[in-house]
Amino acid sequence: MAGTSAKTVHDIFQNMEYGPSSTSTATAQSWLEKHSRILGFFIDGKFSSTADRQTQDVTDSKAAVVCSTVCAKDEDVASAASSAAGGFKTWSELSCYQRAKVLLKLASVLQRHSQCVSELCELSQSSVSPAVLIRLAQYYASWAQLRDTLMPEWIPQGVVAVVVSDDCSIYFLLLKVLPALAMGNAVIVVPGKTTALPALLLAQLFMEAGIPAGVLNVVTGSEASLGAKVAQNPQVNYLTYSGRQQTGEALAKAVAGWGVPMSFSLSLSSVCPFIIFDSADLDSAVDGVIELAFKKKRDFQWVLCVQESVLDIVVARLKLRMNGMKCVPLATEADRNLIDAAVQEAQQQGATLIQSCPPGTGALYPPTVLCGLAPSCESVMSPPPGPVLPLISFRSSAEGVTLGNHSPHGQAASIWTEDLTLALESAKSLCVGSVWVNCHSVMDPALPLCGRRESGNCTDGGREGLYQFLRLSHSPSLPHSSPSPINYADFGSAASKFMIPEGFDPSSVPRFYSQFVGGQLRKADSGCSKSVLAPGGAVLAQCPDGGRKDVRNAVEAAIKVQPGWMKKSPVARSQSLYSLADGLDKRRRDLAVSIQTQTGISLEEAEKEVQLSISGLSDWAARCDKEQGGTPFLPQSGYPLSSPEALGVVGVILPNSKPLLSLVSLLGAAIAMGNAVVMVPSEKYPLPALEFIQVLQASDIPGGLVSIITGGRDQLTQALANHSVIQSIWYWGSKEGCQFLQYSCVSPLKRLWLHCEEEEEEREAGQNWTSSNPSLQEELWRKAVVWKSIWIPTA
Repeated sequence: MAGTSAKTVHDIFQNMEYGPSSTSTATAQSWLEKHSRILGFFIDGKFSSTADRQTQDVTDSKAAVVCSTVCAKDEDVASAASSAAGGFKTWSELSCYQRAKVLLKLASVLQRHSQCVSELCELSQSSVSPAVLIRLAQYYASWAQLRDTLMPEWIPQGVVAVVVSDDCSIYFLLLKVLPALAMGNAVIVVPGKTTALPALLLAQLFMEAGIPAGVLNVVTGSEASLGAKVAQNPQVNYLTYSGRQQTGEALAKAVAGWGVPMSFSLSLSSVCPFIIFDSADLDSAVDGVIELAFKKKRDFQWVLCVQESVLDIVVARLKLRMNGMKCVPLATEADRNLIDAAVQEAQQQGATLIQSCPPGTGALYPPTVLCGLAPSCESVMSPPPGPVLPLISFRSSAEGVTLGNHSPHGQAASIWTEDLTLALESAKSLCVGSVWVNCHSVMDPALPLCGRRESGNCTDGGREGLYQFLRLSHSPSLPHSSPSPINYADFGSAASKFMIPEGFDPSSVPRFYSQFVGGQLRKADSGCSKSVLAPGGAVLAQCPDGGRKDVRNAVEAAIKVQPGWMKKSPVARSQSLYSLADGLDKRRRDLAVSIQTQTGISLEEAEKEVQLSISGLSDWAARCDKEQGGTPFLPQSGYPLSSPEALGVVGVILPNSKPLLSLVSLLGAAIAMGNAVVMVPSEKYPLPALEFIQVLQASDIPGGLVSIITGGRDQLTQALANHSVIQSIWYWGSKEGCQFLQYSCVSPLKRLWLHCEEEEEEREAGQNWTSSNPSLQEELWRKAVVWKSIWIPTA
């Protein structure tokens, strides 16, 4: 038709421009217009805004302003926390059926408003399929129904603050919010820029589904500073974060010492391997690379690892597939400078480029592969943003797995091979939380997402992901208070040391003990010692005053023996623990006397503690081959596996209460699951732990798997916190020690289990080590493992 501006099919295929959206944006636009394109907070079941607040713009993919959100102040945070506290009281008193009914209705409400949700997510650059959100609501509705049936001893945390970084997707936000609500918590959401609009809309849809006012609140602003203000409110009981590592570190340091447990999912900063073995279907593998690596927005950073025997074929097919691909829009102009610098540095180190077209200027960049890089190259360790994919090669399958574990992160991996044995062996050996075989990015709420090392210290998804929002009804919580004035750089360095003077008469001291490091009795590396005192103040013995070098030696011994111990069959580990329990039984009288002498309790009570310790070790021996994963049910066609794995090396600072029983309970949980432990006995009552060393020496526990280091609690806590190999710290001690660990253990990231023993003793609410409640062992077991999910597609 003359004068028409419509393009022909030929024109469309010539320029390959993006077409218009398949659906009208009228629904999303009308929702924004209803709010005058300035969205306030969602507090107490309604939108609220104050005229004197600053605003920040929300832009679309073309940098056009979509609307503005209001930045919260301290009084807004206080209002949200007060509303959440009231909402929690109402929500937690509802039956499981009533909470499940709300979440099920949310699924139907999402279905009804799917067009608006989809369009709003697309406008705010946080695209997600409404079907994925509906699946999340339905999955967690069923867990809301089953909470009291399957977890009768567990209660909700209370008010949960959910904070996400600017570029986190709405999927990862709801993977925190929905399980928290399903378990009976109230939630305060601090969204990033891309999730602010969807989060506010979803809060409104929750109200339509019938959730009580105050149960879900949304406050907007700068995610790091605002998240810290929310967590510092005394009515907030738990903080969980998802996003980039830098923002998470700032948040952790701001919240340390406020008495709020924290968990972090740092998937957006994670570097994940995409491994192509020579037995792979290379066409499918290259297709997977193209789909995954050159999107505008990626959930993870990827490094391509290709076996040398097929490297030339893969590179040739990548060149063929990438030829003519369009440039990809970058998130910001600043990303272009980072990419240019990374590419220039890689070329100076000998890398060659595969590009779909020559790079232009501005916030667009062509899909690029950096070939021939060394594993130590900065672009491999920390890939630049945008459509840039580093490529490294390996010779053997074992070397490929080693390269896959080269990154300090451990979020996910994609492995490509048609050899099922190789696939399963590689999946088991990779130190990551999720492994996808011959596919990538399979996400479902039934599959646990568990970050390893620098990728996170919690589990999202599956039944395992629910426990971060629960606590045992009889388990003490951290006390809420303002942070103590601590010099973090000097924490633990002021501990007093006692050097044995020349001419000292050893006959004046009943006994000199040694610490147990690497399977051997040793003195402290510093040559210092401490006096062990009886309740009346008399000197019972001298024990080493260990420090940083002793911790280093213990960890070096642990990392040599722990992989072999973890690979032992559960039956073999069980037999070793039974032998340890038998050795403890043979020395029961000596240990009972040491407990009585050290603590001043009666011999009868001491003998009872020894008997409980023997029973506890036997329980963990029996549980070794009983704890296992399973096969979650997913709507996709495939074969999923979910299994618990050992953490690695665990640092344990033991409590004063029940010095032998607490040691044996924590030791049994850790090594039964395949971990190595570095244990610091009670500074007040170290004698039972030192006597227990003889039981360890007589057992068949491998030397180095268990180390016992005596000394000042604070200085050893500092040494454990700063060691990058230690993956988890279980701490019983002072409020200042808890604060130091929360501040320090975000870089390098560790899993923390903190107990302020001083406060617990005052409230008489400490851990009940003598309890026969099975939920205590379940809690210990869950603290001793991480989860790995494997997805194998089927026809």
